[in-house]
Amino acid sequence: MRLHTLAVVSARRRKHWGWGFEDQQPSADELRAGARAIAERLAALGVPSGEPEQPLPLERVQLRASRVAPPRALAEICAVDDHARASHALGKSYVDVVRGFRGRFENPPDFVARPREERELEQLLEWCAGERVAAIPYGGGTSVVGGVSPEVSSSYAGAVSIDMGAFDRVLEVDSLSRAARIQAGAAGPLLEAQLKEHELTLRHFPQSFEFSTLGGWIATRAAGHFATVRTHIEDFVESVRAITPAGVWASRRLPGSGAGVSPDRVLVGSEGTLGVITEAWVRVQPQPAHRRSQGVRFASFADGAECVRALSQSGLDPANCRLIDAREAHMTMAGDGSHALLVLGFESTDHSVDASMERALEICAQHAGTTAEREKSGGRDAVGSWRDAFLGAPYLRDTFVTLGVLSETFETAITWDRFASFHEAVREAAERALQEQAADRDSPGFVTTRFTHTYPDGPAVYFTVLAPARRGSELEQWGAIKRAVSDAVIAHGGTITHHHAVGRDHRPWYDEQRPDVFASALRAAKAAVDPAGIMNPGVLVDPLT
Repeated sequence: MRLHTLAVVSARRRKHWGWGFEDQQPSADELRAGARAIAERLAALGVPSGEPEQPLPLERVQLRASRVAPPRALAEICAVDDHARASHALGKSYVDVVRGFRGRFENPPDFVARPREERELEQLLEWCAGERVAAIPYGGGTSVVGGVSPEVSSSYAGAVSIDMGAFDRVLEVDSLSRAARIQAGAAGPLLEAQLKEHELTLRHFPQSFEFSTLGGWIATRAAGHFATVRTHIEDFVESVRAITPAGVWASRRLPGSGAGVSPDRVLVGSEGTLGVITEAWVRVQPQPAHRRSQGVRFASFADGAECVRALSQSGLDPANCRLIDAREAHMTMAGDGSHALLVLGFESTDHSVDASMERALEICAQHAGTTAEREKSGGRDAVGSWRDAFLGAPYLRDTFVTLGVLSETFETAITWDRFASFHEAVREAAERALQEQAADRDSPGFVTTRFTHTYPDGPAVYFTVLAPARRGSELEQWGAIKRAVSDAVIAHGGTITHHHAVGRDHRPWYDEQRPDVFASALRAAKAAVDPAGIMNPGVLVDPLT
């Protein structure tokens, strides 16, 4: 079935420096009032904060002059105004938000192009190759690793940000096969709204769901809602179509294939270095009709980890199986700080999940887990409180920046046999770096841990760092902590990223992690589809040119 309805485009403008829309940014008075409660809770956790500041208004931001002008034939789809350039200059990592907050846009794109169809995209890439202008694909701009920043060397004449927002439709639905052909620029809510008309859902819900896009999820190997089985977007992909400087890259739509190296898998995780993803066929399903969730308490994170290992190897495959340490549970109002919390959930489109939940709770009880069904915090149960905090985290981080609080995350994965020593080593490296970089040695901040996804052979471990920032020196403080923790992750056998991608921020450690022979092969593949080396240079590999 082909769909021809155009999606309604919102007239709201995104903030030029942080998360959300301009009309969501509180006034100075509103910020002071709202920040008071946050500051009190931070202080209770040992993280003092300062008076809230306001971001530098866009009208006071000085952007460097554009080095190249849009091609005349494509001028209609290009923008050179300050808001377009500033809002496409950075992603949404802590350090990006700090830069935007302080008006530090060192590498804005020279212009922003918003192609409406593949032909315009082909013309744009042809022009970029001819003029040696870097082409930076841009979905929702939610990268937290420098993946969309037009930070390119002086060997390029300039850089253009390619905003895929106009590619936002569900084009076709195959209800029999439970699949849909969807354009790459469709953001999570719009994608789900269109699928809902057919009583279907993709059920891929990363924390950035509100603004991130299907193309971005594919390009970065994003992980979403499910904590087991279908954890990453490639598990949903049937086929992918992309436009490269050398031509169209499109695979045959199939449920599975053993025909050589998968063209889809090469594009998944390519981070805009091989071309611009324009659409994909993805597996969809009816809305789950059966759901159960439960909070389970453990005396320690280590006890909870042993239980999660047993659950991951049981074959029960819970949809949610997120273990949160005591401090994070307290911070998110999902606990009192005395115990770790397991957020456990099952769902199905077809059958009751009661039996699965009951067996999972038996396993939890065997590991000294106790149910937290009646535990309330602020009127919400523990699971609901944590879920609310999880979804609101990107907005809260902006407030942290205004209060002078550093918040950063490090996500990785490790096998079960190495988890205990790995967890200890990385946590100690983070705590040592916090102490060395502390704005106040008596209040250096703290580190929390949770599992975001679990596999039979190991967990995806997520470390969160929260500390008073050295105002005016946040970037240097962040850089030192980032290096220390990333060095520890690689030194002790983890991956530099489980679901946040590589970008520019993780590139030094990715270079250590990947095999050298593979890097050579990837450079050769890039040279074949991107001879001029214009596609998102600096990410994954350096071009051969």
